[in-house]
Amino acid sequence: MVFLEIKILLLREQWIRAKYERKEFIYTEKQEPYSAGYREGLLWKRGRDNGQFLSRKFVLSEREGALKYFNKNDAKEPKAIMKIEHLNATFQPSKIGNPHGLQITYLKDNSTRNIFVYHEDGKETVDWFNAIRAARFHYLQVAFPGASDVDLVPKLSRNYLKEGYMEKTGPKQTEGFKKRWFTMDDRRLMYFKDPLDAFARGEVFIGSKENSYKVLEGLPPSTQGNHWQYGITIVTPDRKFLFACETESDQQEWITAFQKVISRPMLPQEYAVEAHFKHKP
Repeated sequence: MVFLEIKILLLREQWIRAKYERKEFIYTEKQEPYSAGYREGLLWKRGRDNGQFLSRKFVLSEREGALKYFNKNDAKEPKAIMKIEHLNATFQPSKIGNPHGLQITYLKDNSTRNIFVYHEDGKETVDWFNAIRAARFHYLQVAFPGASDVDLVPKLSRNYLKEGYMEKTGPKQTEGFKKRWFTMDDRRLMYFKDPLDAFARGEVFIGSKENSYKVLEGLPPSTQGNHWQYGITIVTPDRKFLFACETESDQQEWITAFQKVISRPMLPQEYAVEAHFKHKP
């Protein structure tokens, strides 16, 4: 709830500035930069290993279908190429520790990669957010030619259904419970040792009730090891995943998030994602 309020404040501030200071809503033939199909600029990016924020050049190109960043401004080859097809951006001021913080995610080898960036100017952050959404919109118009704009807009970017700490045990369910940061991104439940980790320690696919997925309050009586009091069991066709929450309110919020996903029928393309998870080592 706090995150949503901060996001709304940032967007509201930039909307007011756009209207009254920059006069962006006065009709002109000029196209706004964030919808031009190309954007280049510097953002402060958190290092994957050292955790330091360093200035990096980012380039968003609809023609190439990718967002790229470079470790040096004059570098010929990008450090990473993020396909617009799998790109997502969400405001994360609290997590990043900056009021203009943005979390960008993409798929690398079908696993989620996190990039944390910010800009001192809130307008720059909002413009990058809008540029990514605009690029996603144009990509989706081509990928789904029969879809209406109303159908496409919800797919431009997404906020996480739920984030926070839980404890988890391993597949044998005899290992000790370990505290991890969890992120529920649509049907991907990811867990990290630290909220700002670049890669998840693991991911769990959450399917639908029609495919034998369900969420249960509590843990099996045979569960071993010390853990937080409020347990959650996720049942999948292949195994059970055991989690524990510190408070009852956390437990109920997570159960609500899981139920929201499980109650939704799976789309045809989600079966391919589910199959990939089943074949993960």
